[in-house]
Amino acid sequence: MGVDLGTTNTFLGIMAVVSILEALLLIGMGVGGFLMFRRVMQLIHDLEARQIAPLREKVDGILGDVRTVTASISQQTARVNHAITGTMDRVDGTAHRVSGTVSDSINQVVGVARGVLAVVSSLFSTHSKHEPPASVGSRL
Repeated sequence: MGVDLGTTNTFLGIMAVVSILEALLLIGMGVGGFLMFRRVMQLIHDLEARQIAPLREKVDGILGDVRTVTASISQQTARVNHAITGTMDRVDGTAHRVSGTVSDSINQVVGVARGVLAVVSSLFSTHSKHEPPASVGSRL
């Protein structure tokens, strides 16, 4: 049983060459993957510069306009609220004054009517005082 070292050495040589080829293949795949990664990243940056950046500028402009319009609407709303509050205060004051004036006029008319009623009542009650009071028996 003799071991032939020449055959073993040949197999070891073939295994070493295959291992070196595998290592070179892995290094080549790593370099290829890195180059592909760089190309994809360059494509993304180009796409962003050509497509996304102009859209972002437009959106930023629109948002600026929206902020301006919102601020203007807020100011106008505050002005309208102030105007409505002032108008309501003036209407309330006017209604209070009108109510007081109408109330005073009605009180004067009621006073005159009561005076006239009192005069008429006193005229009729003066006339009935001259008649003698009826006796208790005649009332039944």
